[in-house]
Amino acid sequence: MEEQNLHEHKNERWIILVLAFMQFAHILDFVIMMPLGPFFMKEFGINSSQFGVLVSVYTFSAGICGLLGAFYMDRFDRKNATIFVFTGFTIGTLSCAFAPDYYYLLIVRAIAGGFGGIVGAIVLAIVGDIIPFFRRGKATGAIMSAFSVASVVGIPIGMILAERFGWHAPFLTLGLLSLFFIPLAFKILPTMRMHLEGFDKKKPVWESLFKILSYKNSYLVFLFLTCLMFGGFTIIPFLTPYMVGNVGMQIDELKYIYLFGGICTFFSMNIIGKLSDKFGKQKTFTVVAILSWFPVLFVTNMTETPLALALVATSIFMVLVSGRIVPAFAIITSTVEPSLRGSFMSVTSSVQQIASGLASLLAGFIIFETSTKALVNYNYVGLIAIGASVISVFLVWKLKTTS
Repeated sequence: MEEQNLHEHKNERWIILVLAFMQFAHILDFVIMMPLGPFFMKEFGINSSQFGVLVSVYTFSAGICGLLGAFYMDRFDRKNATIFVFTGFTIGTLSCAFAPDYYYLLIVRAIAGGFGGIVGAIVLAIVGDIIPFFRRGKATGAIMSAFSVASVVGIPIGMILAERFGWHAPFLTLGLLSLFFIPLAFKILPTMRMHLEGFDKKKPVWESLFKILSYKNSYLVFLFLTCLMFGGFTIIPFLTPYMVGNVGMQIDELKYIYLFGGICTFFSMNIIGKLSDKFGKQKTFTVVAILSWFPVLFVTNMTETPLALALVATSIFMVLVSGRIVPAFAIITSTVEPSLRGSFMSVTSSVQQIASGLASLLAGFIIFETSTKALVNYNYVGLIAIGASVISVFLVWKLKTTS
């Protein structure tokens, strides 16, 4: 009865909006670091490799904490767990704004990343709990459109704030916004305890993880998710340097990649979500994944190209590569029973973060920069991304869903 009431909750749209903001906040907290690189390097006197550590510590902390979170995610009311984790993320982000030196910032970035990674997991777990499977694609699309909003709104505003008030300003603004948002989330999010029915609190905390790892389907999900990340994150971190060094874009034109790509994906995420509900998640994923191979090939093989054509290519690339995520996560949230969904999504979040880091690391070993700042072997990275995407299309049909 409680599950039925949740499914029919009158405030479902408000719940999705709350979850979308949480997703937006932790995504923006991560992606804003990359364009702020010059500010940090000047402020702290660090080199590019030290800045790389500053960026990657967020991802790896998210991966580690996501794995640890799997021990506890399903032992609490989803609402209480969400408020607790988002509060930790908010404190970590606010602490970044007051970092006096590089090493302090490194520590608080790890804290923000640790909580941020769990935020992403618990948001998707809630979607799996309260949204029926036949409408889950649309809801996932709305949640995932947070990435588009972060690109279109968050990054430009963050850059303006940094230019006018210093690098502290974007973190302070996001932290305060998140802080004021917590009471609203507490009011709107319903109590979610149906996954606790019949739950024995005396069970060892590692039992949920062991149970997840005992399912063959879990390993298929992890492999599928790894291929999904390799299909995008081998390319994305080096997209803007390639546009400047090989395609001929100016540095001040790079913001248009995020602006137009973000606007397009904001609409496409929701459209793809609705299509996946109407025609089936596996079928929609397969079509979008196959279509993504063409812009991947084009983008990773571009030479000097007019700005308008380059922006069309990068926008289509973003629409289709990010579009795979919507049906993919709608499927992933449905591959485990509700009593294990929180722990399972925490583990998958960990796999996602680590796979993203490894994909970027692999691409970094393959790509090298010439004296003219052009990138070499980017086309090989594109072929690796397509190969991973081909495997993901095969795997998506092997995944078994429960609800």
